[in-house]
Amino acid sequence: MTDLTVGGRTAAQYLRGALYGLAAVSIWSGWIVVARLGLRTSLTPWDIAALRFGVAGLLLLPYVMRKGLAFERLGWIGLAAILIGGGAPVLLANAGLLFAPAAHAGALFPGVMPLAVAVLAAAILHEPFTDAKKLGFVLILLGVFGIACNAGGVGSGQTIGHALFLGSAVAWACYTVAMRRARLDGLHAAAIAAVGALFIYIPVYFVVEGASFAKAPWEDLALQAIVQGLLTAIVSLVFYGRAVSLLGASSGAAFAALSPAMTAVMAIPVLGEWPTAIDWIAIAGISAGVYVVSGGPLPQRRS
Repeated sequence: MTDLTVGGRTAAQYLRGALYGLAAVSIWSGWIVVARLGLRTSLTPWDIAALRFGVAGLLLLPYVMRKGLAFERLGWIGLAAILIGGGAPVLLANAGLLFAPAAHAGALFPGVMPLAVAVLAAAILHEPFTDAKKLGFVLILLGVFGIACNAGGVGSGQTIGHALFLGSAVAWACYTVAMRRARLDGLHAAAIAAVGALFIYIPVYFVVEGASFAKAPWEDLALQAIVQGLLTAIVSLVFYGRAVSLLGASSGAAFAALSPAMTAVMAIPVLGEWPTAIDWIAIAGISAGVYVVSGGPLPQRRS
């Protein structure tokens, strides 16, 4: 007789969490592709960040005014982790794109993030770092570095970009663990991060850049505003929050490692970029690793 449960989680519960995780990572993958399209126009990484923070912050400002900053649950450290972790990854990743290609961003940011989350979750939330998770992370990291190296290798001229991508992963891990520890729902955490970025980043952007995005065609601005400000900064974080709530911090975050794979697939029709054979092998390894780390149920024989 078989038992489709893992660590007290039923197959139905895992499926719900997995669907939320897959929905979130689909939007993240689209963000990377759309950002690349934006950078091919007159938009800069700072313009794209301004559109994202501005749209999301204005849309979610009424929600934060009604719900508050959840300071009693987060504390100063938790609030700082939400504010920094919700905004810094976008800035760091966009800045990294100035030094290294987007393929490296897709691999080194969302691909490494689950490992950073698992380490922090084990230390702070005392989530178990099981042998199965170790195996899954080995598969993920092998696939991640396979994609990164096949995209051109880790050259000395790209070191700054790689460091910024890895910094994005660490910042996002702080956001995830803080949200899980305070048991905030995905929308509340996303709203705090978005409104914080609105008041912290946008004034600095206008002083330094002077709304340079106004020079871009309106259709480019609309695409970035919808994908970055609505889907990525709000909808995807709600989905991600639900996945973390259902699966746990490290397991929910593991779905982010699918981003390199989904980005590669999306890049075929949008950017005309076809993955190589090594890319497809790496994609398969990452997918298998994500399933193991996220706690995918496997039939277990009862004694």
